[in-house]
Amino acid sequence: MEAGGFNLSHLHESVRPIAELPAGERLEYVRADRWIGYPAANEALQRLETLLTWPAKQRMPNLLLIGPTNNGKSMIIEKFRRDHPVISHTDREEIAVLALQMPSNPSVTRFYSTILTALGAPLRKTYQIAHLEQVVLQLLRGAGVRMLVIDELHNVFGGTSDRRREFLNLLRFLGNELRIPLVGVGTHEAYLAIRADDQLENRFAPLALSRWEPTAEACSLMASFAASFPLHRPSPIATPDMTSYLLTRCEGTIGELATLLTEAATVAIVTGEESINQTTLQQAAYAGPTERRRLFERELT
Repeated sequence: MEAGGFNLSHLHESVRPIAELPAGERLEYVRADRWIGYPAANEALQRLETLLTWPAKQRMPNLLLIGPTNNGKSMIIEKFRRDHPVISHTDREEIAVLALQMPSNPSVTRFYSTILTALGAPLRKTYQIAHLEQVVLQLLRGAGVRMLVIDELHNVFGGTSDRRREFLNLLRFLGNELRIPLVGVGTHEAYLAIRADDQLENRFAPLALSRWEPTAEACSLMASFAASFPLHRPSPIATPDMTSYLLTRCEGTIGELATLLTEAATVAIVTGEESINQTTLQQAAYAGPTERRRLFERELT
């Protein structure tokens, strides 16, 4: 398939029709979220799928998905949630996977309120905590929730030691009461929080998403990214040298890598270069995490 005389065989088959669209529409596609599969992400999805079909029992297995900030954890959860969409019945909605974010200043009341919001249920300020708990349990059962995903679990450290202990007890209570798997998502601090409770540590199996290193697997990741952007020319970023350069610049996280490549692809379309290469990468409006911190600190001085 060709667009304007360009051979598009370097693109993924599903992207080739996009490459024939006008520049404005291609830019919109480039800037949208995209799923790029890779072995660790596929393993995480398979682990989640296994948990979702686990038969109910007293001590359900749980999963703790941990890794650096911006390294693809939330994207994996979003992909899994999309794979199991809400099913609308005449009298109710069935929500197999309920995903929510841990409040920044956690407490039992705020967490229960977050669950109600995720379920689309009204929140009454007059609820006492015992009543609130029963309402939440009733609604979770009524919605057919079979997995509860708690993103930003490391926020548990935002509370006092007493509140932290209270929340860990709550996690244990929910697992026992509902007999559904719990999935915690967060940074290394989330693991430290779970490890503080012996019973929870035994129930949560950790799955780490490490920073990327310049390996053959990383080169394959670059090739997948290159094939996903609707550019008219090939993007030579899947070589060992380019992979090492890109991972160094984005400090080894897939979220930063996606941002950098998106900015470079934008430049490629706007300038007519039509390729992610040294030229468009240098022109990309991107600064890595360390550079952003330095710029911010310089502004404060």
